[in-house]
Amino acid sequence: MRFGLRRRIPLAWCLLTRQPGRLMVDLAGICFAGMLMFLQLGFRDALFDASIAIHRLFNADVVLISSTSSSSVSMEPFPKRRLFQAASRPEVESISPVRWSLLVWKNPETGSPRAILAVGFDPDDDILNLEGLAEQKKSLQLDQRVLYDRLSRPEFGPVEDWFKSGRTVTAEVRNVRVQVDGLVELGVSFGADGNLLTSNRTFNRLLGSADGSSKSIELGLIRLVPGADPETVATALKNTLPNDVQVLTKQEFLAFEQDYWRSSTSIGFIFNLGAAMGLVVGAVVVYQILFSDVVDHLPEYATLKAMGYSSMDLVTVILQESLLLAGFGYIPAFLAGKGIYGFTRSATNLPIGMSNQMAVFVFSMIFIMCVISGLLAMGKLRDADPAEIF
Repeated sequence: MRFGLRRRIPLAWCLLTRQPGRLMVDLAGICFAGMLMFLQLGFRDALFDASIAIHRLFNADVVLISSTSSSSVSMEPFPKRRLFQAASRPEVESISPVRWSLLVWKNPETGSPRAILAVGFDPDDDILNLEGLAEQKKSLQLDQRVLYDRLSRPEFGPVEDWFKSGRTVTAEVRNVRVQVDGLVELGVSFGADGNLLTSNRTFNRLLGSADGSSKSIELGLIRLVPGADPETVATALKNTLPNDVQVLTKQEFLAFEQDYWRSSTSIGFIFNLGAAMGLVVGAVVVYQILFSDVVDHLPEYATLKAMGYSSMDLVTVILQESLLLAGFGYIPAFLAGKGIYGFTRSATNLPIGMSNQMAVFVFSMIFIMCVISGLLAMGKLRDADPAEIF
């Protein structure tokens, strides 16, 4: 008899749908909690992914940076000769000195200033695995020429539209006029709203060097011969180079940047806290739903007990309700999350999107949230004593 409750009578479904209006309000609360988790976790992951968008593109096995650098938004220079010292090792195939700094760009239409990330390199070097760069980088051999990131924020001006219309696009960077000779796709981050590529010579002139030379760089890219182990070479370089540089494998370089945003700023903590608050809000909503359901139907539960159903049968009904709420609350939260991601991506050019890992994680959180709330609400079932109710 007790198993018939589960097989033939969808009691959990009947209890939830008995008041459709109330069910819609309840699902809206769960949807909001799930949407909040999607929003916070999505922004967090977009932050970490965007922070290494350019780093991933570097054609390098080992990277040198200053020992005083803390992140890409505060890269400090170090002596270029350190890179040439590293090149003396037999495992090193080639090296590339790279300049990297936030410089002031003036909107060519309005003249308003804004910080843009400038990356300087030797146009003869293949430092970036970037589509379309090989065909355009030769133009950087001319002075005061740059390649503009078409994914930069619109506040930098209508550069892409002007360039595609055939118009000669010039702008001021640190009060030096430069000409845009091509467009690339790099992507913005929380640290930089826009990017440009140029030659080391032009970069140095933007910083005030009359002849375009400099004894300092911010990044040293090292490419190894086939078969060489980056970790072994990096360890050897750490033991031989002075302590004014850090020696990192490419993976360590990516982790170095992400760790800065994750642990050295409040941004990662804020997004994690927001996701946790969404989980708490959802748990409270589901608990109130199930607790109210038990209170409202206490006589019915007492009747079922009088008919011979055990407390475990009634507990099963509550758990079934919590699982139904998790499933039906997750679907609109998932769709809303995808919509918010798409809108944010088009508005900010941040690499935000719905990954399978994110979808599964949020569903797991909603599922656990509903089960825990259901377990807490079961305490009220102890009051379903037929002798006391009737």
